[in-house]
Amino acid sequence: MIVRKTINIYEPLTEEEKEQIKVLKEMRDEDIDYSDIPELTEEQLKKFRRVNPLRKPAVGTESV
Repeated sequence: MIVRKTINIYEPLTEEEKEQIKVLKEMRDEDIDYSDIPELTEEQLKKFRRVNPLRKPAVGTESV
């Protein structure tokens, strides 16, 4: 399931949001739980490519 949240960057943060950011800033990389994310295979990694999200793809080059 994909959950999307639209954020108004001009709206001030709530105290709860500020606390969440503080906790995340202080979190060490070692404390992040990746157990629910499957490892990528070499084949999947080879398909990755860098993209510029601000640039529109040329006609006929869209990803499948």
